[in-house]
Amino acid sequence: MSNERLRSALLARGMTVQALAEAIEVNPKTVERWITQGKVPYRRHQYATAAVLKVDVTTLWEDGRSLDGATDLTKAEIATVYPRRHTVPSGLWREMYGRAQRHLDVLVYSGLFLSEDPLFHDLVRAKVEAGVQVRILLGDPDCAAVRQRGIDEGHRIMDGKIRNALVLYRPLIRSHPDISFRLHDSTLYNSIYRADDEMLVNPHVYGIGAYMAPVFHLRRLPGGGLFDTYANSIDHTWQHARPVTEQDVARTTGAMNHGTH
Repeated sequence: MSNERLRSALLARGMTVQALAEAIEVNPKTVERWITQGKVPYRRHQYATAAVLKVDVTTLWEDGRSLDGATDLTKAEIATVYPRRHTVPSGLWREMYGRAQRHLDVLVYSGLFLSEDPLFHDLVRAKVEAGVQVRILLGDPDCAAVRQRGIDEGHRIMDGKIRNALVLYRPLIRSHPDISFRLHDSTLYNSIYRADDEMLVNPHVYGIGAYMAPVFHLRRLPGGGLFDTYANSIDHTWQHARPVTEQDVARTTGAMNHGTH
């Protein structure tokens, strides 16, 4: 038996089977079977579909397999797990941020790989000009937490990486005041990259750099709690951070120039 409720929900949102399949990262033929054959998706795909179509999951499927608790919903928010940050597809960061329509957040110590990417700079400019709230949080290079993270990673140069990032971001800091940069002195247990209801979480592991640690790709689902836990962490850190000033950048540039002589 076909699932006419799912077909109707797609039509109501003006979405194609292909568009839904891409949004929840499944094969379009799989979505076709859900509709034409009445096949019932895995739980996480049920909730991902409902979130994309902006309907309650029980309006699409009533097969007795609805999630009963927050634990299952939380698991369903985990879209993908990458064993190392360097195994994340290189374009995923920009693709995710490219989908942002409300929020674009970066919470890191240095996040040097993003600051080195000119395409990311262009994307950030375009997003803020389109009205997206952009917040980039870097570690204060002079704080104790940054020094300790450098020791924990075994290189003691975290402050230098942050200064490099500040110099690279200098054109954005100077020419785009709507792109908000702040420095924090928090002990970070994760680097967090958020675009609306989607994020990449990169845990910090003692003894290795963040690029060697796992990455969790999360998507917010109604009733889930995992995504919001990390989103709240961004907000809390932002509230206690201070704006980057021109003096910060000038001092950083001077320190780096002095170091090259």
